[in-house]
Amino acid sequence: MKLQHLFPLALLAALAFTGCSKDEATSSKLEVRLMDGPGDFQNVVLDVQKLEVHLKEESNPDGWKLLPFQAQSINVLEYVNGRSALLVSTDFEPGDLKEIRLVLGSGSYVIGRDGQRYDLKTPSGQTSGVKLKLSNVTVQADKTFQLLLDFDVAKSVVERGNWRPTNDKKERYLLKPVIRVVAQELRASLRGTVTPVAARPQVLAIRSSITVADTFSTSADAAGAFQFSGLPAGTYRVELFPSTTAPTGQPAYHNVVKPNINIVNDQTTELGPISLH
Repeated sequence: MKLQHLFPLALLAALAFTGCSKDEATSSKLEVRLMDGPGDFQNVVLDVQKLEVHLKEESNPDGWKLLPFQAQSINVLEYVNGRSALLVSTDFEPGDLKEIRLVLGSGSYVIGRDGQRYDLKTPSGQTSGVKLKLSNVTVQADKTFQLLLDFDVAKSVVERGNWRPTNDKKERYLLKPVIRVVAQELRASLRGTVTPVAARPQVLAIRSSITVADTFSTSADAAGAFQFSGLPAGTYRVELFPSTTAPTGQPAYHNVVKPNINIVNDQTTELGPISLH
């Protein structure tokens, strides 16, 4: 690096340091996740270019903030039955959120049950973006806040009424996104221990108290301990299953299900010791 470039960088760093006191620093975070309701396709791929949130009143064009999202193609049908795609996880200044916007590229498409690829035309998504209004959504200091985008494939992918098999395949489907936004603070924890450690158990915490279940996963450490942090409150089903088989001559490992676990904000729920024998 050339020497003349170092001074401006050092000056900026000094200004940033002196302009932010310890009291002003926060650990607030914003997560954006995507999940899907199934549709009658093999694949539904969205070409997502940008994600933005609006921090001011709707009429203010300067209120948009670009989120640190890498443009990518997402097959939303991979995120069903409780699975979700983490799109953004970033430090975020506390404050109100008014809207979230997805800007789509021209590369969205579906693979039909016939195995054929059909382009998805998205008129508004490729210009002004797909805008989703948020109501009473506030990112609070020292909290993690999640926006869960629940994409409804069955309602979002619309076949043109006048399309025939002899027409251009690119003209068959339109994308008119129907997306429900679930806004929630992530402030609860869940932990326990699993034996035997040799089972190398995997653990799922499935929030069953919402219409479409949301799933979190982890694995036990070398001591058999596991913990989920930053969970949304709700009723969960915890599933534990071994990732290996028991040695010859020892009792077999079994899957274990713990239903109706109540998770409460600002509390750590203790499951205690759990045996897979």
